[in-house]
Amino acid sequence: MTLPELKIGDLTAKLPIVQGGMSVGISLAGLSSAVANEGGIGVIGTAFIGMNEKDHNKNSREANIRALRKEIRKARKMSDGILGVNIMVALTRYDDMVRTSIEEGIDIVFAGAGMPLDLPSYLGNGSKTKIAPIVSSGRAACLISRKWIGKYDYVPDAIVVEGPKAGGHLGFKAEQIEDKAFSLEKIVPEVLDAVRIYEEKYKKDIPVITAGGIYSGNDIRKYLEMGVSAVQMGTRFVATHECDANIKFKESYLNASKDDLVIIKSPVGMPGRAIKNEFLEDVFNDKKRPFKCPFQCVKTCDYKKSPYCIAMALYNAQKGRLKLGYAFAGANAYRVNEIVSVKELIASLVREYEMSGCNDVELKKAV
Repeated sequence: MTLPELKIGDLTAKLPIVQGGMSVGISLAGLSSAVANEGGIGVIGTAFIGMNEKDHNKNSREANIRALRKEIRKARKMSDGILGVNIMVALTRYDDMVRTSIEEGIDIVFAGAGMPLDLPSYLGNGSKTKIAPIVSSGRAACLISRKWIGKYDYVPDAIVVEGPKAGGHLGFKAEQIEDKAFSLEKIVPEVLDAVRIYEEKYKKDIPVITAGGIYSGNDIRKYLEMGVSAVQMGTRFVATHECDANIKFKESYLNASKDDLVIIKSPVGMPGRAIKNEFLEDVFNDKKRPFKCPFQCVKTCDYKKSPYCIAMALYNAQKGRLKLGYAFAGANAYRVNEIVSVKELIASLVREYEMSGCNDVELKKAV
């Protein structure tokens, strides 16, 4: 059995694989275009995207807008596939990132790390950009759908449901992360049930994309058989040649053990999953000290109580300076053992998916 296509309105991806949008320079034009070229949906992470611009420290707003335009245009030159952006609702200038993405004609906006209740308001007449919220429960999917329909007469184009095994900031309380009641297997059916109500009422397909801990072709089959339309994967795409991070960042995945993957309390007020290192050990041991906020980039960041600037920590990690920062990673990052091309990775995922559907006789023939 071959992998089905993913349809989001008038967009059709050859493969039901969405590359997770990883910010602070992890997924930019290089990675997103490579995924789009292989038939998936490539996604640019927008948070702190302008940190490489020379004037970022003095003029962060314009630097972020300029950098986002550059990356979308660069990705467009590198691929004619489907491209998206991931935007954190918690960003202080979330509105800049949404407007810029739509002005640049991005195919789809994925919005999470908060409730994107006003997202349809940014779509102008004639805009072809699709919009998809990222949720962690059926209740959130219902709330956002109801708000969008009631205020903007707009039904979501797709919905991403992200579980607690994801990397980076998590949409769960710390005590919920290991609670089986909040596992992806539990929340996916809830979101599917919630979405079905709006699909039937408004006669519109709303593909559900599942994320958080998806690692193999077997995982893809498992969730597609549960009824989702696609999967979103971030961690697997970090260990690719095309990933936009420094090689030392990628190697931190190869060197990580299961015990190295820890839940941290992020300065932005959410728990997050990261790879334990010397920098985080110092944080855990209260060796880091409060600082003056240089960017004021995230609304929820309480910099007066935080021992470090998360933007700088993640930027340093992306540059390979891991003594000055740390890498976010999903729960299965310890399983990564080599760096491959995007083409090789996707081919292996497709092969695993196809083999997982074979019976014993078919498997013997394949071998």
